[in-house]
Amino acid sequence: MAGRGEEPVNEQAVANMYANMKSDINQIYSKITELEMEVSEHSLVINAIQPLDQSRRCYRMIGGVLVERTIKEVLPAVQRNKEGLEEVIARLNEALEKKKKEMADFEAKYKIRIRKNDEVKEDSSKKEGSAQGVLVGPAGSSE
Repeated sequence: MAGRGEEPVNEQAVANMYANMKSDINQIYSKITELEMEVSEHSLVINAIQPLDQSRRCYRMIGGVLVERTIKEVLPAVQRNKEGLEEVIARLNEALEKKKKEMADFEAKYKIRIRKNDEVKEDSSKKEGSAQGVLVGPAGSSE
């Protein structure tokens, strides 16, 4: 398969490179979504424990082990983790924009056009309408 610096040799190679770019973009989207969910969970935890007494007992999962701490110890760690996740999301968004631009340039260079979903749906709906039938049980077993 063609590497980053090489020019694709035929239409199949172009299609494969395009599919790989699209796959990369989808992976970045899913990772961003996953991390945004974690940030949301961190926010919920922060909002739940912030108004409580700082000396109150609190349990935190660290590497699969539930550890007893105080809110005073846990709250700053959760806030740091949330900030770190937000930084990672920002970097992933930058990478996503870069990949989108790279893909748009690739589409322009090789004149790639994507068929709209409406066209595909129209074709399949015609086939489905003509293939209607009746489901019948096994023949000859009416005892």
